[in-house]
Amino acid sequence: MNEENTFVDGKVINFMGFAKPAMALSIILILASIISLSVRGLSLGLDFTGGTLVEVEYSQAPVIQDIRLTLEGKGYSNFVVQKFGADTSIMVRLQEGFSDQIGSQLVGALQSTGEEVRLVRSEFVGAQVGEELKEQGGLGLLLALGMIMLYVAFRFQFKFSVGAVAALAHDVIITLGVFSITQWDFDLNVLAAILAVIGYSLNDTIVVSDRIRENFRKIRKGTPLEIVNISLTQTLARTIVTGVTTLLVLIALYFFGGEALAGFSQALIVGVVIGTYSSIYVASNILLVMGVNKEDLMLPVKEGVEEGEEGNLPRP
Repeated sequence: MNEENTFVDGKVINFMGFAKPAMALSIILILASIISLSVRGLSLGLDFTGGTLVEVEYSQAPVIQDIRLTLEGKGYSNFVVQKFGADTSIMVRLQEGFSDQIGSQLVGALQSTGEEVRLVRSEFVGAQVGEELKEQGGLGLLLALGMIMLYVAFRFQFKFSVGAVAALAHDVIITLGVFSITQWDFDLNVLAAILAVIGYSLNDTIVVSDRIRENFRKIRKGTPLEIVNISLTQTLARTIVTGVTTLLVLIALYFFGGEALAGFSQALIVGVVIGTYSSIYVASNILLVMGVNKEDLMLPVKEGVEEGEEGNLPRP
């Protein structure tokens, strides 16, 4: 290889030297995720299970964290507290059946701290909404994966589309598996984060795939394995910078964004780590397994232009 193809201390990193152990790790993680999802399932939030919604009005703007601590101290669990409109309006969602006493009981718990609290409304959110949301979310994921496969096949080549979709499915299954194993709450914010993980992972995979295609056309000598390693080495700096900066933002959201953004940031942190890994060791590995070669990515020769003369005008 010539000098323009060496980047890290004059060497190309042999990423694919760890392809088999990485594939084994991915299979283990996927199997563990599927087993956990089958046995334990997800800890579905109120958006999917239904529950009771209670809106209260304070005389002055309260501190959300103080409300959470008060309710926990009174024995409440699996609830969500958030502001609703004005700073003095608070909405509490409880994962329990509706009764006429729930609203007054919750207001009594909040008034025990000496605050002036008034009950505005108390109503039941049915589980039927949750069933619709689960169905639409699943269909949305399947549709997104199908459209992505068509896009990558059109832009690159069919083997690239298989690798890209396999990497995305890998990321989604493992992220869901982490939520199943840890029993973190899974709500609409987490579902939105799963869709964002698909976008992030796809972007990373497209960057790597674009460099692989470019190098297959540019580098005349070299095996597919060597060209993939060169491409991954070239994109390594970009991958690290993008991943680290994204994780810094997500970690800040997790610690300072409050309970409402906790699940969202957790899902994205897991997804970014897994997505970065899959762009290297799933999408690229599948390309090699499927036997990608120079012929797959050669530019079509224009009619009237001899091979190697694509930049010239057609011969008369």
